[in-house]
Formats: sequence, structure tokens, C-alpha cells
Amino acid sequence: MKPKRRRLLFVVTGMAMLAIAVGLVLAAFEDNLVFFNSPTDVVEKKVAPNVRIRLGGLVEQDSVLKMGTTTTFRVTDTRHSVAVRYTGLLPDLFREGQGVVTEGRLGEDGVFLASTVLAKHDENYMPPEVADALKKSGHWMGEAAK
Repeated sequence: MKPKRRRLLFVVTGMAMLAIAVGLVLAAFEDNLVFFNSPTDVVEKKVAPNVRIRLGGLVEQDSVLKMGTTTTFRVTDTRHSVAVRYTGLLPDLFREGQGVVTEGRLGEDGVFLASTVLAKHDENYMPPEVADALKKSGHWMGEAAK
């Protein structure tokens, strides 16, 4: 084999290996991506059951019901609300009317089965995704809700 062909074979093999590596990295990212959705997004886009997403909004007033370690509540963006079921210990700052981001899957019955619940961490903080969803829905309360 001539040196020119050997170099060409080496470059083509290197490019093929690089393409395979990029493909594997992109596939790994796709498996770990979790998209944020507001309750309106979940209702209007008809999110498929058992797809892992983040659901964010405000905990609806008078919606929290605790039964042992299982808690059910509703997350709202003031346009729509979604029922959430979570088994485990909730963050200390979790309460009605506060911003929350949950991560999990939408069940076949339309109830969001949360595996993680994140609450705001001081009285001046709201998760950026929740603030953006409230601004988009026209229910942003200005700097006081930030």
C-alpha cells in the first residue's frame, strides 16, 4: 500500500471513530435531558405518559393532602393545574402558594408522579423556569414575586 493511501485510510478511520464518539455522546445526553414544563404546557401539548419531565409552578392553595409519607397536591400556573403525587420527605420550605419544581413522569391517569420535589430556598427566590412560565401566562406579580 502506498503511503498516500495509508494516510487516507488513517484519516477516514479517524473521522469514522470521531463520528461514532460524537453519536454516543449525543445519545447519552438525550437520555439524560429533562425538559421543564408548566401546567399549561402539560395540558395544551398533551405530554405523553411515562416521559420524564420537570413540572414547575405554584403549589395551589388548599390542595395539599398528606397520607403517611405520600403527599398529593396541585401545581398551577394560574391558567391550568396538574395533580402531583410524591412519596418521601418534602423540603422544609414546601408550602401552599410557594414556587416548586417537581421532576418525574406523568401517569396514565393524568397524575404527575414526582420523584423529586424542589422548593424555593428563601422568601425572595423563585425558580427561573417558574417565573418565566408565570410571565408567559400573564400572571407575573412583578419584583415582589421574584
